Amino acid sequence: MFVRAQGEPQALSPALGMRLLRSLIALTALISGFVHGAQAHSLDEVDAMLQGDEKYFQPIDKPAPDFTLRTADGRVVRLADLSGKVVVLHFIYTSCPDVCPLHAEKIAEIQAMVNGTPMKGQVAFVTITTDPTRDTPDVLRDYGPAHGLDPVNWLFLTTNQGQSEDSTRKLAEAFGHKFTLSDDGYQMHGIVTHVIDKEGRWRANFYGLNFASVNLVTLVNALTNNIERPHDEPEEGWLAKLKNLF
Repeated sequence: MFVRAQGEPQALSPALGMRLLRSLIALTALISGFVHGAQAHSLDEVDAMLQGDEKYFQPIDKPAPDFTLRTADGRVVRLADLSGKVVVLHFIYTSCPDVCPLHAEKIAEIQAMVNGTPMKGQVAFVTITTDPTRDTPDVLRDYGPAHGLDPVNWLFLTTNQGQSEDSTRKLAEAFGHKFTLSDDGYQMHGIVTHVIDKEGRWRANFYGLNFASVNLVTLVNALTNNIERPHDEPEEGWLAKLKNLF
């Protein structure tokens, strides 16, 4: 974990910088050669490709659990408000001493890859705290910049007024994993990154921190380009335009 003093320019940790460099190289290969995606005609084919290449990938196809939460500035955000964008979502709590900061940096790496392409305006990155009592608005505001997350398309959400303290932990359970409070104030939990499509359907989980970031970006690319459309429907979007260049 690294922090930035007020007024200092934001810097990436060396480890994150190296991972980001490797991932950007991989993303360049994805865009230039349209690895897998150029040949894929349905999301089933993309899923099959990822299941063959990525052991930490789980395809899902069902409505995502709904939520109504708020930002550090008090703005209410509903899942429906993100309709039309692919959502990359994960749960953390800021006092987590180990894996949560690493998870945030993993998301920052993926975000940097996405934001280096025309997908930038079509993807929302959402972090949800499971410790709303201690994760105050000031804490929420500082956490993203400290871990390289870009507020241009990133939200850090907490409980809304009137919601119970454990409501975001219950939301995590609805997404299939638990944040269990221990006596010392820490939380026992797994690490999962969820992908939700433009229509609010939960499409995939990526488990842990060792999945290849470019594989998640491949799925996001397919979802932003509506790859499920019928084969005889004209292709649209930036992927089709780029394909025409080759």
